[in-house]
Amino acid sequence: MEKFERIQATIEVPAEQQGRRLDQVAAEAWQDHSRSRLTQWIRNGELRVDGRQVKPNHRVTAGQRIELDAALRPHESNPQPEAISLKVLHEDDDLLIIDKPAGLVVHPGSGNHAGTLVNGLLHHDPQLDKLPRAGLVHRLDKETSGCLVVARTAVAHRRLVEMLKRREIHRHYLAVVWGHMIAGGVVDAPLGRHPVDRRRQVVRPDGRPARTHYRLNRRLTGASVLDLQLETGRTHQIRVHMQHIGFPLIGDPMYGRRGCAAGLSEAQRLAWQGFRRQALHAGRIEFDHPVSGHPVRVEAPLPGDIRALISILEPENAPD
Repeated sequence: MEKFERIQATIEVPAEQQGRRLDQVAAEAWQDHSRSRLTQWIRNGELRVDGRQVKPNHRVTAGQRIELDAALRPHESNPQPEAISLKVLHEDDDLLIIDKPAGLVVHPGSGNHAGTLVNGLLHHDPQLDKLPRAGLVHRLDKETSGCLVVARTAVAHRRLVEMLKRREIHRHYLAVVWGHMIAGGVVDAPLGRHPVDRRRQVVRPDGRPARTHYRLNRRLTGASVLDLQLETGRTHQIRVHMQHIGFPLIGDPMYGRRGCAAGLSEAQRLAWQGFRRQALHAGRIEFDHPVSGHPVRVEAPLPGDIRALISILEPENAPD
């Protein structure tokens, strides 16, 4: 019979919590656990009021005893562990930062039930099975490389998610885009699903707020290297925003274009024709540690395919 760690604790409802829902009171009392997990414990009878099983919306009374006696089971959303090689950039008791390679799907979904980053994380640290999505705090598209933060404890997960919402986790990217950009700026354009193709995101007035800061790093032949920072983190945000202002990412199969061969040498044409993913890399992430408060600053080296693309498109490699 499989054994699980048990969580046992009791609180007395204070006067100021009189009349509130049980799930709300529990969420404030046991902040190390997610609201969804606490709700499941209430429904299972593992979190009771004065020894009675009640519903999550039960209104509590001052002086009642809320008793938690629950098994900390693996999170139901997590798949099976798999031995997948991971490049760890930072590791401590509370969190991991992974350098995700291009081509690796972050978590299981339609058509990707195995071989994902989550499968690999669960093999790297089996204790992550107690956290939703094995502790992932944010995502990267399959073909985007670079820094990805993973919480290792419930406390770190909750605090990192809150920090992300408060925009206290600073994510810096490098992209190679078509066209010669003159200077930097900010794209402030709301994003939502395409009305027909549900896989795509588009700029639309009724979309969710989205802001991307960008700065010219250097110009290439027919292209530009940009440094970008996300203020919000919407799906495909950088890719859509750069397309929106007329500088789509090289290699982007969904929001890009074939590019312009004018002025390119044969070697340069072959380089951009053969680049099969969006030229986007999450190169640096910065935040204060969710437990110690110490600054965390981690960089992921620019992968070889983007370095090679930049090198071949350098102006000195253009034809005379």
